[in-house]
Amino acid sequence: MLIGVVGILIFGLTLPMTKLAVEVFSPAFVSFGRATLAGCAGLIYIGWLKAPIPPWKTIKKMLFIIGGIVIGFPFLMTLAMSKGSSSHGGIILGFMPMMTTIVGVLRFKERPSKGFWFASIFGTALVLIYALIQGAGQLTIMDFLLLFAAIFSAIGYAQGGELSREISPRLVISWAVVLSLPLNGLVTYLAFQQEYLQVDAHYWYSFVFLGLFSMYIGFFFWYAGLSVGGISRVSQVQLLQPFFTLIFANIFLSEQLTAINFIFAGMVVLSILVGKKMLVVRAHS
Repeated sequence: MLIGVVGILIFGLTLPMTKLAVEVFSPAFVSFGRATLAGCAGLIYIGWLKAPIPPWKTIKKMLFIIGGIVIGFPFLMTLAMSKGSSSHGGIILGFMPMMTTIVGVLRFKERPSKGFWFASIFGTALVLIYALIQGAGQLTIMDFLLLFAAIFSAIGYAQGGELSREISPRLVISWAVVLSLPLNGLVTYLAFQQEYLQVDAHYWYSFVFLGLFSMYIGFFFWYAGLSVGGISRVSQVQLLQPFFTLIFANIFLSEQLTAINFIFAGMVVLSILVGKKMLVVRAHS
C-alpha cells in the first residue's frame, strides 16, 4: 500500500502539470510528447541494464499497457484539462480504482468480497454525485473525457500490475514506452510548433515532469505496489489522488480549495479505509 502511495503522490501532480502545459502547448504535443520523453528515458534504462527483448507473449500483454496508459489515458486526460480545472478533474478520476478493480476481476480472476465491492461502489458513486453537482445536474464533455480516460487507465494499470508479477515493474513500463516510441515520436514531431521554443521555462518544466515522472518513474512504484499487494486492494490507494491533486492545484495553479471539494474527497478516502479491511481472494500467478 505504501509503495502504491508513492506512485499516487507523483500522479497527483499530473493534472496540475498538464493543465499548466496545455496553456501553451497543444494537447497532442503534451500527451504524445511526454510519452516520447519517457520512451527516451526507458531506452537509456534498458540499454544500461542490457535487458533482452521480451518474448512475443509478453509484448502482446504490453499492448494493453501501451493502449491504456501510454496513449489512451494521456490524450483523453490532456484534452479534458484544456476544458476545465485540474481540481475538478482530480476528483472525477477517483473513478479509476473501481475501473481497475473491474479489469482485475475480469482478466485476472481476482475475487473481491461483497464488502469490498460495496466500498468501491460507494467511492465511485461519490465521484459521480460530485460531477453532477458541479455540472448543475449534468455531466460535461470534460467529465466524459475523464471517465473514458479512467477506463483506458484501468486497463493499463491492471495489465501492468499483473505483468509486474512476472518481470520487473521497471522493465514493464520501460518496454511499454520504448515499444511505442516510434509512434509517439512521429506524432510529437508533427505536433511541434516553432513558437514552443519561445515559451517560459516553467511550461517546459511541467512538460518534463509529465514525461519523466508521470509517464515513467511514477510507474516504478505504482506497478510494484500492484504486483505485491494485488490489483484490487492497492488500486484503492488511487482514491487518495484527489486530495493530492487538490493541494497541488492550489500550490501551482492557485485553484481555489472549496469545502465541497474536501467533503467529497474526504468521503472518498473513507471508502478506502473500509475497502482496505475487506477480503480480496487473489488468483495464483
